[in-house]
Amino acid sequence: MATLKLMFGIFVFAVVALLCIKLIPPFFANYELEDSIKTEAVQSTYSTRSEEDIRQAIVKQAHSYDIPLTPKQVRVSRIGGFGVGTLNIEADYSVPVDFPGYSTTLEFHPSTENKGVF
Repeated sequence: MATLKLMFGIFVFAVVALLCIKLIPPFFANYELEDSIKTEAVQSTYSTRSEEDIRQAIVKQAHSYDIPLTPKQVRVSRIGGFGVGTLNIEADYSVPVDFPGYSTTLEFHPSTENKGVF
């Protein structure tokens, strides 16, 4: 009976370890991308960068985190003037995750909004 408990405990530990190995990297990369998007929004609200330049910077950051993001998946909108308006940045992407005998897709939607001073 003790051997059976030991085998079950090892199996549970292996399953938890596999889940952590497969799921933590996409969530951590999304967290890093969200931070980059917020930083980009704050800096770009007070600069004269175009929406296309902002979009390209976000895509470049996503690729550095191994996130499959294309420019079509990033929406940048500026309302008002530079420094006094609002800048919205949104991105939608999915990451496939494969487990033995099962696969799923994780959907992520990082976004931010930064308002100017006035």
